[in-house]
Amino acid sequence: MELGVDRRAFQLVEEFERLAPRLDRAGGDLFVDWIGFAVEPAQRLRRRVDVFLFLGAEGLDRGQVGGVVQDRQRPAVGLDRGDLAAEDLVQDTDVGLLVGGRALPATAGDQADGEAGGKSAEEEGAAHRPTAHDSVRCHEEEAKPMSSEGRRALAALAEEVHRCRLCPRLVEWREAQAADPPRRYRGQEYWARPVSGFGDPEARVGIVGLAPAAHGANRTGRMFTGDRSGDWLYAALHRAGFANQPESEWRGDGLELRDAYITATVRCAPPANKPTPEERDTCLPYLQRELELLERCQVLIALGSFGWDGVLRAARALGVEVPRPRPKFGHGAEAEIGRWRLLGCYHPSQQNTFTGKLTEPMTDAVLERARELVA
Repeated sequence: MELGVDRRAFQLVEEFERLAPRLDRAGGDLFVDWIGFAVEPAQRLRRRVDVFLFLGAEGLDRGQVGGVVQDRQRPAVGLDRGDLAAEDLVQDTDVGLLVGGRALPATAGDQADGEAGGKSAEEEGAAHRPTAHDSVRCHEEEAKPMSSEGRRALAALAEEVHRCRLCPRLVEWREAQAADPPRRYRGQEYWARPVSGFGDPEARVGIVGLAPAAHGANRTGRMFTGDRSGDWLYAALHRAGFANQPESEWRGDGLELRDAYITATVRCAPPANKPTPEERDTCLPYLQRELELLERCQVLIALGSFGWDGVLRAARALGVEVPRPRPKFGHGAEAEIGRWRLLGCYHPSQQNTFTGKLTEPMTDAVLERARELVA
């Protein structure tokens, strides 16, 4: 389960500790016993659902649930520790029936018809279950979720990227950097392979950079991880609600992206951050195939002119008509490219962030624009 309301992420309300004294039986942690894993914050989970459930009421008599709900009516949750409104909770001891298929809310079409007829929320709730205090808010998805075949294809593509040795200059460079790292990284095990994309397979926002950094992603094995550019980018993604945490230090550090996917035009660290045109063209099919597989992606954010050019080239390779004259890169620039809206953002390199060419408000504005476009 991941809990979300109106695409906001909330921490899971762990009711068991409060309800345990009322459960007069051993092993009463129904969530662990039935589901098979312990409760954890929603920020660590990969996907959201559209219903926020009040957990733990199964073990109570109907007369007891009201008092507990009253106690936890407005718990402090979320990244900003704000209040969760009471209407975002299901206050019903028959919660199992709500998700078991026997007392589900009406379909979106039925709800629309009911609203047209002037029914109140209470009347709608009474129509689909007799005694519930229903305040579930359901949201229709804009597109079908990625199929299991699509997920497997994306994972297979990542493995193919990791094995790639097509560009001899890049192979030699990335391995040489791992063999003789700066003093601050000595003793660390370098990834020293091409780096695949990272993020939510069902993302509606894609972010395309230039290439891994020699002692960033080439060291850690994850896009924009372990260097100052990544610190800047993930902090901005966290502020915008696309990431569950602002830090990105190493694979397995708990970072999750929500509705966002990060990739690059070139997958190996290049000398001086400058791939040759031949290396760019050799690597471009990986980006092309990622864009094919990310079926829900609607917005692409190009970090720098190299990422902008990579998106246009990959789109053309997919048979997408690129506007003429060719759209020019600029911070805040926008272009319609097939099914995508392409947004330009200065690359969060130290050259840009230290000089003030790219500021936090400028980065936040691009991400906010992406949010608006997929809302």
